[in-house]
Amino acid sequence: MLDKARVDRFLLKNLPCGAANILKQDALSIGADLAVSRDTPSCAAAYTDAVLCATPSQLQKLIDKEKTQPFGLKKIAEELSAFLGVKREETRVMGVININDDSFNPASRTKPINALNRAEQMIEHGAAYIDIGAVSSRPGSISIGPSEELERLKPAIDAMYQAKMYEKAIFSLDSYEPLAIAYALDRGFGLINDITGGKDGRVLKLAAEYNVELCVMHMQGEPKTMQVNPRYDDVVEEVSGFFAKRIEAANRAGAKRLILDAGIGFGKNLSDNLKLIASYSHFLRFGYKLLIGASRKSLIDAISPAQVSDRLGGTIALHIKAAEYGAAIVRCHDVFEHIQALKVLEAIAKS
Repeated sequence: MLDKARVDRFLLKNLPCGAANILKQDALSIGADLAVSRDTPSCAAAYTDAVLCATPSQLQKLIDKEKTQPFGLKKIAEELSAFLGVKREETRVMGVININDDSFNPASRTKPINALNRAEQMIEHGAAYIDIGAVSSRPGSISIGPSEELERLKPAIDAMYQAKMYEKAIFSLDSYEPLAIAYALDRGFGLINDITGGKDGRVLKLAAEYNVELCVMHMQGEPKTMQVNPRYDDVVEEVSGFFAKRIEAANRAGAKRLILDAGIGFGKNLSDNLKLIASYSHFLRFGYKLLIGASRKSLIDAISPAQVSDRLGGTIALHIKAAEYGAAIVRCHDVFEHIQALKVLEAIAKS
C-alpha cells in the first residue's frame, strides 16, 4: 500500500500551454492531477507553472504516456523517471574535527595531539565518517595558503594513519587544496570534502586517481564575502544547475563517486537556507548521495536567538528534516546526540 499512500509533488516551471493541457488530461486519466494557472485551458497565457501530484505508481503510468507526447513532454518524462529510480540511502553521521583555533564553534576546535582520541570517541558513538579540516570557512574567513594548511594537518593525519583509523571509518578531508588532499589520500583518507565544488581540476583528477568519494558543495562567492547580501532568483534551481555542471565536469575527469551538498550557510540568507532544506529531495534526481551540514549555524540563531553553544536543538531539527527528505550523510559536531535522534526516528518508522 505504500506506493498508493504516498503522494509526491513536482513543480514544473514554464510549461508551454499545449504541454500543460496534455499533461493535465493524462494525469487525470490515471487518477493523478496537475494544478495549472486559470489561463491554461484557453491558452490565454503561452506558458504556465504547474504542480503535479501523483503517487509513485501513478507517476510511472504518466511517464509511460508522456514518452510519445510533443511540446517537450518526453524530456519531462525522463526527468520524472530519474526520481523513480532513486534508491534512498540510510542516513549516516559524519563527525567534525577542526584542527584550527578559529572555527565558528569553539567546542569543535581540536589540537592535533588530541585529534586521534576525538576521532576514536566519535567512531565509538557511531560516526561512519570523520571530517578533518584545518582552515575555517566561516563567513569572513581568509584562506591561509596550502603549505600552512598541510603543516597544521600533518600531525593529525599521520596519527590517524599510524593507528589505521581508516579501517574503522571513512576519513574525509575538508579542503580544496591539492597539496593537502594528496597527502591525506596517500594515508588512507577516502573522501574529499571540497567547499568549492571541485573548482580546481586537480582535485577532480585526484578523486579519480584514488577512486575516492568527492563531496561537491555549492557556495555563492567565497568565505570572505559570501554573506554580503547573497541573492538568487530561485535558489533551488540555481543550486541544481550548479550541481549539473559540476557533475559533468567531475565525470569528464573520471570522478564518479560523488556526494552533493547544497552548502547551507555558504552564501545564503535565512530564506534561502530553509528553502534548500525543505527541497532536499529535489536533488535526489541526480542519483548521488546527499550531505547536509547545518550544525550550529547562524540560521538557527535567526529563527530562535541562541549562542553557538545553545544551538543543538535547532541543529537536530534541521538535520532530521533533511534526512527525511533524502540526506544520506549528516555532518555535525555532536555525534552522540545525532545518532540517538536518528535511531529514535528509525524506530518510529519501523513501528
